[in-house]
Amino acid sequence: MFLWAIVLAVLMASGAFLAGRRHALALAVAGDARLHSLPSYHGLLLGAAALIGGLALAIVAGLLLGQQSPLTPAAAVLGAAVAATPLYRRTSLDFRARNAFERVVMLVLLACSAVAVLTTIGIVFSVLFETMVFFRSVSPVEFLFGLHWSPTGTPPSFGFVPLLAGTFLITLIAILVAGPLGLLSAIYMAEYAGSQLRGVLKPLLEILAGIPTVVLGFFAALLVAPLIRGTGESMGLAVASESALAAGLVMGMMIVPLISSLADDIINAVPQSLRDGSYAMGATKSETIRRVVIPAALPGIVSAFMLAISRAVGETMIVVMAAGLAANLTANPLAAVTTITVQIATLLVGDQEFDSPKTLSAFALGFVLFFFTLILNYIALRIVQKYREQYD
Repeated sequence: MFLWAIVLAVLMASGAFLAGRRHALALAVAGDARLHSLPSYHGLLLGAAALIGGLALAIVAGLLLGQQSPLTPAAAVLGAAVAATPLYRRTSLDFRARNAFERVVMLVLLACSAVAVLTTIGIVFSVLFETMVFFRSVSPVEFLFGLHWSPTGTPPSFGFVPLLAGTFLITLIAILVAGPLGLLSAIYMAEYAGSQLRGVLKPLLEILAGIPTVVLGFFAALLVAPLIRGTGESMGLAVASESALAAGLVMGMMIVPLISSLADDIINAVPQSLRDGSYAMGATKSETIRRVVIPAALPGIVSAFMLAISRAVGETMIVVMAAGLAANLTANPLAAVTTITVQIATLLVGDQEFDSPKTLSAFALGFVLFFFTLILNYIALRIVQKYREQYD
């Protein structure tokens, strides 16, 4: 029934648009003066009012009577009629329909922004509440500075440091792989490749971004990890069957398109006049790229790198399949490690009791991860503000 209510609200809005536009046209033909606003604005205002009124009353009816109530579609029709009728009667030659419609659009955009902000606040407070419950049974000092993670052990231990070290290690390997490859490929496509070649290379590169991470995890577990283990053993090195290096390499390949695509768009946005001025001073193409284009695009490039790092920090499937679940406190890339997101997924799989420290520790991990990404975004913002330049 609620779907029917939406359909009826849209139909009523379409009818209100046509009625408002026709009424304004009739007034323009019959009157001696010109309309203040175009007839289409009168129709858009009535259509927007009918749609908002119909959906609002349908939602209220659905909450009070249930979505399957037959009165919900009737409420949508009634709400649309009640909202549009007064505006239809106010339609006149001097009615400022354009200004009123612009205010409606502004309010709708403000509501959309408020939804995003309120959703973020709701996520933070929901995770914060469960984290506070967890810290009633586990000391925050033990959690933040503990060196052993074993929530299912006897007794359980909730040391966060091994997970943070594993996350840093895999993310560092990934960004060391993706950073140079992504940036250099973006420079080539933006500055060296012709338009036809760029039109082929960029879509092919971005295909990598559409590969599911579980497929990349299979690739890491079945090909990359055995290759690294075999190479390491041939050199006399002790390599785990699941290693941080395997997960970091494949994760780096996964985020190459993100850095490349964003950096390419940012480099192309640098004004051509800067390049022309550099060439006029006798600089070569490589000198122009190194001393003019990259510094001008640096804030955007830093933002691209930070987005890629955040993407790597939040990855789960590749780490599960290529790096394992062992919470080892090590800086050896050939050892098995785990990350924060992997442990969150592991702790919340299956039927769990949400009053046990084991399950509640996942919320504490999520809260710390939230602040970790927040710090990354703050660092990126400070770098962007420091190096930003305005070009007229």
